[in-house]
Amino acid sequence: MAPFLKPTPVIQGVKERIDAVSVQGDRLYLGTSTGNLHIYAEEQRDEGERAFTLVEVKKALTRRSIEQLGFVKHLDLNLLVVLSGDKAKAAFSFSVHSSVQDIEPEVKFDSSISDDFVKPKPLPMLVTQLLVGCRRKVVIYSWRDGEAQEVKEAPLPHSARIVSFLDYDNVCFAYSPTEYAMFTISTMTAVDISTPLPITSSSSTGAMGAFSGLTGYMTLGLGAKPKPASIRINEKEVLISKDSEGLMIGPDAKVSRPTSIEWPAPPEELAYVRPYIFSVLPPGSVPIHSSESSSPTSSIQTNPIATQASFIPTSVLQIRSSLSLVTTQTIPFPFHQSASASSNLSGTAASLANATIRFLTPSPVEKAPLYLVTTPTDRTAAATEGSTIWQFIMKSWAEQLDELVVDGKYVDAHALLDTLDEAVLPDKETRRTRIRALNAVAEFREAKFDSAIDTFIELDFNPAKVVALYPEQVAGRLSVQVNDWIPLYGGPKPITNDTTSTTSSSNDDKPEKEDKDGNELHSQDVSATGRLLETLTAPVAPVAESLRERIGTGLGVKVGAMIRSAAAKEEPAPSPTTSSKAKRAIPDDLHRSIEALLRYLSDRRPKLGKALESVGITPKNQSHAAAPLSEASIEELFALPNAPLAVLTPAQLLRCAQIVDTALYKSYLVIRPSLLGSLCRLPNWCEVSEVEEDLRTRQKYAELIDLFNGKKMHAQALALLRELGEKEADVEDKLSPTIQYLQKLGPEHLQQIFESSRWVFAVDSNMAFDIFTSEDVELPRQDVSVFLAGIDQRISARYLEFIIEERHEQTQAFHDRLAELYFSMIMSAKKRGDDQTRNEVYTKLLQYINSNHTYSVDRLYSTLSSTDLFEARAILLGRLGRHDQALELYVYRMHDYLKAEEYCKRVYELGVENKSVFLTLLRLYLRPTVKVHEDLLPPALDLIGRHNSRLDIVETLQLLPPLVTAQDVRAFLFEALRAPLFDTSVIRHISQARNDQLSRRLMLLQTKRVKVTDSRM
Repeated sequence: MAPFLKPTPVIQGVKERIDAVSVQGDRLYLGTSTGNLHIYAEEQRDEGERAFTLVEVKKALTRRSIEQLGFVKHLDLNLLVVLSGDKAKAAFSFSVHSSVQDIEPEVKFDSSISDDFVKPKPLPMLVTQLLVGCRRKVVIYSWRDGEAQEVKEAPLPHSARIVSFLDYDNVCFAYSPTEYAMFTISTMTAVDISTPLPITSSSSTGAMGAFSGLTGYMTLGLGAKPKPASIRINEKEVLISKDSEGLMIGPDAKVSRPTSIEWPAPPEELAYVRPYIFSVLPPGSVPIHSSESSSPTSSIQTNPIATQASFIPTSVLQIRSSLSLVTTQTIPFPFHQSASASSNLSGTAASLANATIRFLTPSPVEKAPLYLVTTPTDRTAAATEGSTIWQFIMKSWAEQLDELVVDGKYVDAHALLDTLDEAVLPDKETRRTRIRALNAVAEFREAKFDSAIDTFIELDFNPAKVVALYPEQVAGRLSVQVNDWIPLYGGPKPITNDTTSTTSSSNDDKPEKEDKDGNELHSQDVSATGRLLETLTAPVAPVAESLRERIGTGLGVKVGAMIRSAAAKEEPAPSPTTSSKAKRAIPDDLHRSIEALLRYLSDRRPKLGKALESVGITPKNQSHAAAPLSEASIEELFALPNAPLAVLTPAQLLRCAQIVDTALYKSYLVIRPSLLGSLCRLPNWCEVSEVEEDLRTRQKYAELIDLFNGKKMHAQALALLRELGEKEADVEDKLSPTIQYLQKLGPEHLQQIFESSRWVFAVDSNMAFDIFTSEDVELPRQDVSVFLAGIDQRISARYLEFIIEERHEQTQAFHDRLAELYFSMIMSAKKRGDDQTRNEVYTKLLQYINSNHTYSVDRLYSTLSSTDLFEARAILLGRLGRHDQALELYVYRMHDYLKAEEYCKRVYELGVENKSVFLTLLRLYLRPTVKVHEDLLPPALDLIGRHNSRLDIVETLQLLPPLVTAQDVRAFLFEALRAPLFDTSVIRHISQARNDQLSRRLMLLQTKRVKVTDSRM
């Protein structure tokens, strides 16, 4: 990623040597070696370009060169600070720092006013500090809210060549290229900075070692004397340069980061524009990387001159990120090179144009744009062309973040995002979520599953996209190919070969547009470095006075090996967006990845459950009514927002719950199949169609049935139970699972119960009957009775007997229905000639109508009145109080005199109104109402003999025919004479006499008078 546009010249042809540059508002100040101060004003032109116009020149502002410029802008103050050296060199550098501090006001305590002293609150004040590094001392000027404070001085062991503020209290001093110190203003003490020993690496020293014997432009930067360098990074870090290494130092004067910057040579200049570090590297110190020069999106800007050698022969401006310390942009000089000019260059060292590059700003610049000065190294060219002021403009933050995302540098993008405020990037939080999610995908690709899942949990990320990272056995139709992961999470689409070719050709066709925008980087042929190696390794020509003669064949081979090694080490990792053959996690990592997914799903599941419950949606009662997950398109599921559950709509929450539970079931099926059963029995939002095939394949039928049951997909569950039952040989094993399942279904599934129970009745009706005798649920008895009657009347009668006897059903309709079923069964058996069944059912009918009092007697009698079920009719007539008709059936139709007598006994015991029932039976014997062919006198005489006490004597004697002798009724007559008539009359008269006696005695006592006096008391 190139964070800055190509530098543009804003001021050209400055003939004086520029030694200091400073910017304040729209003014650009240039200090020259002759002590003159040039002031330029910035103007905005119509084309949007910036231009600087010279507005004033203050000649001879100082006697000597102006070495440093700065501003003290503080409320009413607006001071220009100018540092100019003299022979004594009393001052070397300065730095300005402004901050708002809480200062306690100076209050004199007066004990005579009050005994309770209240400490005054600190007041915020704008404090500006100007710290000047002098010869072995430091001088501090300060202002508080525009009021100058006392000047302070502190001795130093060495002279501070560069001064860099960290914050208002800590300042870094650079004494020499190798000596630095951290100065604390509050204590006015300095602590030497201790740094570890420099680390030698092939990337930093290999190139210099390989070219240690070269001369000419290849060694321009090797013999330069290093200068001290120190720039402020933030309030807690400052960057110092020691030899070829850059170290981050904290306020404690110790290295603050484990990593450091390794430059190929000591930098000549350092500057800082948040969050990038600018360094100027000497000529011949930066190698050309073929991989970078060939890429159309390379961050190195090359030119035709540079590609003729292994190292860039001119000064190089290198830009690094202060967050990752990685090089982001490399710009060699000259910054602009026309095609016509490059075609005329011979490529030799003498023809290479170079210039010194200086920032001239010891105090770092923290805001873009950045200005630098280039001066040709050739004196003639410097006198002719003069110096040029270049302006660096940073790309917008959004554009930088987008480029980092395109390059797959998500960590760097996130680090850059953390340094920005929402004022400069309104969509900061949205970008943060997207970048963190993309980084999590990159971690997932690298098998860092736990870290990726932690990010997804923290971001409340869309579960559909998280599950999409897994294979089809876990994600189902949501599974996405690896190449599509990044676009799915909001990143750029993978770049294919065709796209790359099209882009390259487009870039070749539009060079002018690229040069104007400054956004596209120069590209170079890959074979340039190869041609250089061939040149270096070719045989030495005896007469040529070229670079090959000086290097030699053996050294050429060494250089080639060094370049290949450096290129291999510095070649950036391939971007995840450009990899077209990326692979999924290896099978060994599949288990770990699913374990991590289970952690994510287990975190989401209870939270989704609570969120749905808060809006009245629960899986126990509504999972079967929710729209299936299969009805939603993949695009709809991927479009679910990445947001906390509290802001999602109920429909979105429901979709998330379905995705989570479905993925959870699939994950358990892959790595924990033994625990799947308990999960299936719990209420859930799992999409059955997504897991049904897998469960059938693994023969997890019990789990599948539980899942069907939870989703109220009872037809599918019962069909599976029947399918499994038909494979069993034992009847109990065949039917019991289905019976047990049907027993748990409620009345809302009555039709399903009827439909699924038919095949069970066909196999074994006795076992099937248990379906409707469950104590868990109560089914509509009327519907069940009708259904069972359609299968078999005996089963329906059995069911009615069960509910009447066991469940104590008192509804008359069921009792009538049972009696009607008995009658229907009797008649059916009679038609079939099945006397055994007829007799069994008839016995039940007689027992039922004789003992039951809930059924409708009239209705049942109307049904039986025209049949030959005489005993049943007799019982019914007795219930109706028509005892004479009932006895007629016993006597005249059935000729069963004992049953008639038993009938009379039952009726006689019921009450006084039925005392004449025996007399009625006797009358039927002795005075028949129909024509009979048998003699009824014997049963009549037997009745008189056994029940004479229950017969009226007079009426009985009157009914006896004249031919009946006294001998025939001898027992009846004796019993009649023993009747207790006399005893009753005597007792009645004795009782009356006793009552009269008591009445007379009472009257006598009531007539007596007694006078009560004092003497009789």
